[in-house]
Amino acid sequence: MQLSDTREIQAPPAAVYAALLDPEVLKACINGAQEITGDPTEGYHATVVQKVGPVKATFKGTVTMSDMVEAERLTIVGEGKGGAAGFAKGSANVTFEPGTSGGTVLTYEVDAKVGGKLAQLGSRLIDGFAKKMADQFFANLQEHFEGPPPQDEATGEDAKKGWLGRLAGRD
Repeated sequence: MQLSDTREIQAPPAAVYAALLDPEVLKACINGAQEITGDPTEGYHATVVQKVGPVKATFKGTVTMSDMVEAERLTIVGEGKGGAAGFAKGSANVTFEPGTSGGTVLTYEVDAKVGGKLAQLGSRLIDGFAKKMADQFFANLQEHFEGPPPQDEATGEDAKKGWLGRLAGRD
């Protein structure tokens, strides 16, 4: 499955690039990450707990960085095994461009694959989960620099509503 998106992050490209190389930032950005150790040159070892549909598994794997050009681009490749649940692997090509107000326009293209019990769940469920994981990772990275999204002062809810809330007229 492949997907791509663009985000504008209010931090300079060099800072966003450096954050993606920091194991503590990676751990904070990956939902379910229990542990990430290592460095960009040798690679990282990660333990991540995820639930996909009815399948919950602990994935142990590696994350490597390649095609690294400081503040311009890098490729993140990850692979993990979740025992009887199967495996997951994927890559993300990430580019950084100067944005407005000194920010960064971050563009990513993700390619993900799964096997084992996970693959038996069906492509729609897996594709939706992979998109959610990628979106959440980069949303968490954006929040690392900008803080949480603004809240509606009247209701205390997030200003960004889901499609169902907008459809029901609860803006």
